[in-house]
Parts: sequence; C-alpha cells; structure tokens
Amino acid sequence: MTENPMSRPGEVAGWPKLVINYRTEEANIAPLLPPGLTPLDPTVQIGIYCVPIQGEPEYGVSVKVPAEFNGVEGKYNLGMGIDQEAAVFISGELNGQPKFLCDIEYFRLGDHIGARTIHQGYTFIEYAGDVTGPGEPVDGDFTEHEWWTKYSRAVGGVEKEYDFAPVVVDVATTFEQKHVENLDGELKLLDSPWDPIARYLPVAGDVSAKLVTHQAKARNITKAGPLDPDAFWPHADVIGGSRWPGDRGGPRR
Repeated sequence: MTENPMSRPGEVAGWPKLVINYRTEEANIAPLLPPGLTPLDPTVQIGIYCVPIQGEPEYGVSVKVPAEFNGVEGKYNLGMGIDQEAAVFISGELNGQPKFLCDIEYFRLGDHIGARTIHQGYTFIEYAGDVTGPGEPVDGDFTEHEWWTKYSRAVGGVEKEYDFAPVVVDVATTFEQKHVENLDGELKLLDSPWDPIARYLPVAGDVSAKLVTHQAKARNITKAGPLDPDAFWPHADVIGGSRWPGDRGGPRR
C-alpha cells in the first residue's frame, strides 16, 4: 500500500476520525452476523470521517460490531455510507465492501464537534460534543481486521443459487495513532427504515467518543474463507449496498 502523506493545516481531507463506541444488548449482535462469524462483546463502533479518495475528499460513516472468523478477532462492517458515487459500486463489485450513497455533515468549530448522517431523506445518526482534553494514543503499530462479505446470487433469482458463493473478505490494516482527543457529548440514533441502527442496535450502556488522527501503514485485502451458502441465504438480501437485513434491496416491512 502506498503511504498517504499526512494532511497539512487547512486541508479538508485527512481530518481526525470521529470514533464513537457504545454498548448494546448482547442478543442484538448475533442475528446480524452471517452464520460462520461469531459475536464477541456487544460494543458497536461508529466511525465518521473525511479521507482523500481518488483525488478528492470522501465523507463517510461506518457501523461495525466485534466478530471472530476462523479464530481471528475483528469487526464486521454492517454498512459504509459515503458521498462519492464513483467508489460505491466498484468497491462492492471488487471486494464486497458494503458501501452506499449517504450525505454526511461533519465539522469542528473550536472545540465543538458536530456530525449528522442522512440517507434517503432520513437522519439516522447525530452527534454533538466538545473536546475535553488529550487522550492516549495506542503505543506502537497495531493491526485491525475488518470483515466484509462478497457474493452474487444467481441470474434470474433462482432460490439458494449463486453465481459467486459467499466468502468472508479480511481487510487487515496496520495503523499508527498520531493524536487522540477525548470528547464529551450526546449520541442520537434516529429511526430510519434504510439505516436501522436504532432498531437493531439500540444504545443500552455507556457511550464514549474521541477524535483519532492515525496513519495507515499497510492494508491487505484477502479472501479469509467461505461461508455455508445455504446458511448464508437469509443474509443475502440486504438494504442497498449495506449488510442490514433487506427485502429485494429495500427495507424489510
């Protein structure tokens, strides 16, 4: 992976990532995971960011839950809303990355942080908070594993048939954290049929948030292994390009 330079003062792309973690009920996680992935602790991670992609800033939001695959701990990505159409379809077609178009509002004004995510006219995540002081960066380089799923159902919609049977994709990224700031604020999960985080993963415990400036030093995207195609079938129909449970590509009724 080619290393991206750190952004300079005044640049938009390369802002610190807003990382929000909160507890949900343990029983909420397993139904969202395809059979073959094992839930870990019931901590949901929301990331809101602005990074340089294809020569311009990309605003995005991701929702992940901890999961293990083949003995490796990582996070299963339920969806990535971004504001660049060019990256949506090719990301899914190549690697199974669960991207969809989404409007993102994300800013810092002094020590105040504001963020809002909107899809199909529905605001589904809001955060407002203030910087309370410096945090502790992770010491040294560390690697995170993120799980995506790649598959293609059979042409014509034949029941339980695939043109490309489901596999888990392992995105192993090595980071170095450069700077961390702690936040005190309020997270709101709002009801949306298109992004049902409030319905499937409601807040049931502590919420924490921070701004993280990190540098990705390496990124490897590989096939981690197959999933049972019959067991996966109920998870094949999703909302748009996400991995939220869907009905013919739209919300379940």
